[in-house]
Amino acid sequence: MSIETTVAPTGRHSDSPQPYPYQAVELVEPDWTRFPGWASVTAEDWASVQWQRAHCVKNVKQLRELLGDLVDDRFYADLERDQAERATMSMLIPPQMMNTMVPDVTPAGAGSLTEAFYADPIRNYMIPVFSDRRTEWSSHPHATRDSLHEHDMWVAEGLTHRYPTKVLAELLPTCPQYCGHCTRMDLVGNSTAVIDKLKFTGKPNDRLGDMIDYLRRTPSVRDVVVSGGDVANMPWPRLEAFLTSVLEVKNIRDIRLATKALIGLPQHWLQPDVVDGVARVASLARSRGVSLAIHTHANHANSVTPIVAQATRAMLDAGVRDVRNQGVLLNGVNADSHTLLDLCFRLLDGAQIMPYYFYMCDMIPFSEHWRVSVAEAQRLQHHIMGYLPGFATPRIVCDVPFVGKRWVHQLADYDTERGISYWTKNYKTSIEATSEDALSRTYEYYDPIHTLPEAGQQWWAEHSGLETTALKAAEMAEASRRTAALQAW
Repeated sequence: MSIETTVAPTGRHSDSPQPYPYQAVELVEPDWTRFPGWASVTAEDWASVQWQRAHCVKNVKQLRELLGDLVDDRFYADLERDQAERATMSMLIPPQMMNTMVPDVTPAGAGSLTEAFYADPIRNYMIPVFSDRRTEWSSHPHATRDSLHEHDMWVAEGLTHRYPTKVLAELLPTCPQYCGHCTRMDLVGNSTAVIDKLKFTGKPNDRLGDMIDYLRRTPSVRDVVVSGGDVANMPWPRLEAFLTSVLEVKNIRDIRLATKALIGLPQHWLQPDVVDGVARVASLARSRGVSLAIHTHANHANSVTPIVAQATRAMLDAGVRDVRNQGVLLNGVNADSHTLLDLCFRLLDGAQIMPYYFYMCDMIPFSEHWRVSVAEAQRLQHHIMGYLPGFATPRIVCDVPFVGKRWVHQLADYDTERGISYWTKNYKTSIEATSEDALSRTYEYYDPIHTLPEAGQQWWAEHSGLETTALKAAEMAEASRRTAALQAW
């Protein structure tokens, strides 16, 4: 392979006097030929976005064809059970993303990757298996499909207006890869055995036109997050046409393109037509005083490889003002201060990506094994302070239902025994125009029950039945309401 390397740090150096020892290393593209299914794949193939998309792993059969007997049958059976009983997202892993799993393990024969594969942090959230999940409290009683109630705040189909000056535009419901913890699992991706996904009902051009119309008649909006799904799944000419229309709205001053593909499919962002198109949009944005940025999603340092750095550099050279990372705090992946700092330095030094946010994992079904308590998130925020430049020190945030992002130390009150934190807000969402108590009441967020002291766990054991029954009834009514609303667009 002839992929350029870039200097980035590892967090391990034994003679350092600091709790976190910084040391610079080089980014490395793992050798994909270590997997039997890619033994003959050339560097030219690997660099091709068409080859990458055509060889995504979409099911257990394809994973077997790639890994062969390097992984035991028990892992495949574990995965099949999860797909049948727990998975909220279908499998879709690009080769680039797959290649960052067990990157340092040299296969030594049948079954030799099994334990390393089970332990791998990227595998943990990209290919969840049944044994990863908690058997007790696999879902919190207050978990919901649309945990942030984004659909409740739609002002046009796919356009969420939650914050006073910002909107989220979900252009499409697909991604180049599906993460097991996806907060938009209600809408994004294919239906699974346990989740029947909602579908956009409007024609794509009509939906995008309605979004532009809303921006034109709502001068208080200055910031548009263009997402989905993932904008990398939209043909570039259509995406460029939409961005050009957004730039024609005089009140818009910030546009952010949300794409995990910069990490999982960087080949997309290296295509000449995409690079040239980004340059045209960036130039137009500059001429109109608008900031164009890219927001991506890396959860572990192993995801940041030389080709990711190349794609980021191509975007910055094309005129994008900044590339920022929004990770998710996940047990088994990065819920450790050293692991978070390794990722931040790998992003910042190795790929020129700004560490920006780490979100606490949202309260979606079957996510309890990933989630951490607010207290643990506060501890992690404390431990990562002081190592990175202030402008590049990420905030750990809790995305509180009906409130929005809050730094984890901003809570108003906290019942640590029952794991209930209380939050306030200083603005109304698009559904609260006539609400009298929106700015004076508190809103709840819930810690994973297994992290609570015994008394708290007992309280939930005694109360969750009634609460769950009431919640499920409310969910069913809400699902019916959303379906009716979707059909009415």
